[in-house]
Amino acid sequence: MPGALPVLNSRAVEFGVRVALALGCQVNQRSIFARKNYFYPDLPKGYQISQYEEPLARNGLVTIHTAKGTEQIRVRRVHLEEDTGKLSHKHDATLLDLNRAGVPLLEIVSEPDIHTAESARAYAEVIREILIYLDVNSGDMQKGVLRVEPNVSLQKTGTDMLGTRTEIKNLNSFRALERGIKYEITRQTKILQEGGVVKQQTVGWDEQRQTTFTQRFKEGEQDYRYFPEPDLPPLILDSNWIKEIRADLPELPQEKRQRFQRQYDLNAYDSNQLVSEPALADYFEEVVEVTTGVSQKTVANWITGEVFSLLNQTGESIKTQKILPLNLGELLILIDKGVINPTIGKSVLEVMFQTGESPKTIMSNRGLQQITDMDAIAILVGKVLEDNPGEVQSYLSGKEGLLNWFFGQVMQDSSGKANPDQVREALNLQLATRKKEMKPANNKQDEIL
Repeated sequence: MPGALPVLNSRAVEFGVRVALALGCQVNQRSIFARKNYFYPDLPKGYQISQYEEPLARNGLVTIHTAKGTEQIRVRRVHLEEDTGKLSHKHDATLLDLNRAGVPLLEIVSEPDIHTAESARAYAEVIREILIYLDVNSGDMQKGVLRVEPNVSLQKTGTDMLGTRTEIKNLNSFRALERGIKYEITRQTKILQEGGVVKQQTVGWDEQRQTTFTQRFKEGEQDYRYFPEPDLPPLILDSNWIKEIRADLPELPQEKRQRFQRQYDLNAYDSNQLVSEPALADYFEEVVEVTTGVSQKTVANWITGEVFSLLNQTGESIKTQKILPLNLGELLILIDKGVINPTIGKSVLEVMFQTGESPKTIMSNRGLQQITDMDAIAILVGKVLEDNPGEVQSYLSGKEGLLNWFFGQVMQDSSGKANPDQVREALNLQLATRKKEMKPANNKQDEIL
């Protein structure tokens, strides 16, 4: 509120240092808060407390991967500031929400190393992932806890000078980020090709119209009249405290991906999927730990395939869904040992997802045990062959592709419970027997002819 004195939040400083170290920045033991003066109604006191010339940290590096290969994006600075109010523009009116004004905010500023909308999206995705792994941000862009604001400017071929920039404010999705940048590139290109001048301004993104719109014409750095914030002393960090924070950093996403490929023999796609969020990576490793004898690739396939499918259908997250790692491991062991087949396994998994029960409990209650008794399977096979004499005759006459059709009929009649390997074994045995029984009759007929 106007007239209230600012108080620095030590937890926000700690989070800022964690982020800076994870981005490979040099953390400054001394940093200065400054007043950034501008007239805009998102802060009622008419200025924003930020950091500028002496920020919390400098000179980081982020590695991204795009269709064009690996790129290195330099981080210019990581600094603390206060958040502003939220403005919602509705037709001819503006709604102002000041609830978040003054709340600690961390800003990460990159160097102009990003040259495509795709690279900008990849960079933002990597930043979001790191913030989630550091447990300093939920990454929920829809709720506004993470916002991306690209500055877009064009550079004439053959020169090093960047053109006038526009800033797209408060983008809350990666899709909007990519589309907004592409639109601005097209808009500015058209202006320059027609001999016009690009104006420095802040623009918003209209998701419905897929266009940017002017919010305000932006001041230059000299217009902000930065000067040291008189109500906050210099921020002095103890070097030992910085070391403690560094020692407490978790395994970061890129390190975890490399370890997953090395330790679990996973390909890049699987490791990317599983490491996309910390809870998912932890879930995978917990399942692996309880599935002795089952390949880790099989565990990855079931999680990224069947479990992901159930999550997508219901909107659940890996944190809120009911399948315990121990129960998923038990299910995969049952499938691996042939106690149940994969088809039954998928049915059991669906019930596990709904109820949280163990696979053995579900199989017992619903009669889903696999049929492995060879005599029972022989009866099922014999019935299919007896009920389809025409197909049997065609098979014996040389249409051996019908073997898969017989197999499908047996599995259908058993509701998928018959052991597939034993079904094939019984089919081969009974069809071979019938083929032998045909030979004497054919020989006798040859003698008569």
